[in-house]
Amino acid sequence: MFAWVRQQALSGYERLLRWELSGMPDHVAVIQDGNRRYARNNGEGATEGHRAGAETTEAMLNWCDEFGIQELTLYTFSTENFDRPVNQREALFDLIEEKLYEFADADRVHEGEVRIRAIGETQDLPGRVRTAIQYAEGRTRDYDELQLNIALAYGGRAELLGAARDVARDVVYGDLDPEEIDAETVEDRLYEGPSRDVDLILRTGGAERTSNFLPWHANGNEAAVFFCTPYWPEFRKVDFLRAIRTYESREESWRTARAKRALALVRAMGSAELEEARSILGRFRDALPSSERERLDEEDIEAEFEAEPAAD
Repeated sequence: MFAWVRQQALSGYERLLRWELSGMPDHVAVIQDGNRRYARNNGEGATEGHRAGAETTEAMLNWCDEFGIQELTLYTFSTENFDRPVNQREALFDLIEEKLYEFADADRVHEGEVRIRAIGETQDLPGRVRTAIQYAEGRTRDYDELQLNIALAYGGRAELLGAARDVARDVVYGDLDPEEIDAETVEDRLYEGPSRDVDLILRTGGAERTSNFLPWHANGNEAAVFFCTPYWPEFRKVDFLRAIRTYESREESWRTARAKRALALVRAMGSAELEEARSILGRFRDALPSSERERLDEEDIEAEFEAEPAAD
């Protein structure tokens, strides 16, 4: 009886969270932490924990479909994982290989037109895993409804170092002018995989760090971050909705901050930057607190712009 009541309460909370949300992130990145601790708490081996986590991964794909999320990146095997004991590594490679084939052949992947991509130093993985990657990517390469990036042998520092070396090499060989180096130059040399910046990073298992995950695609401090205590096999739909609520709050805060900065610029600037400030203010005006909007109306900023005298 208690379990039924608890389930009904949880379902009600899920519906409430879903009703409260008005927007969804385009790209969610997940650090799936806690598989081994979950297994240990249940008196099982690490392999059983990773298998339980793989079931949550499949559920996450369904949730992304349901919420219209366009891209999902999963931190599956980091460069640091190569330091684990051989038996643990091999068990992980077995599971990754199995799941890649399973996902590539799953009806729900093809019906949902999910494109699977692997990102990372995949050349360092065993041949059998690389073959499974090629199979999954080949089977889904023509899909574009949901992009699933699986980070394998991935490390953010390694990715940025590789891009920096490529840039330096092109400069040395005369193929690139140092004065022409910009953000796009670096981005073109990152691992092929993520097609957009990350909107939300979430990590399970209680640790509050992003562990060298997608430092470039997190777009500085623009990505929202959600840390939660459930181990990955215990992660539920309601936890995902709470993570999305964090993203939405972060997005609203960002819009309000942009609007306030634009309003300050409008009031302080003379001429050259006014057009850009007005444009920003127009886009984010609704994010201002009501008192600021009312004050803006009273000041009739637009009329002041129109009345600006032409430069002599």
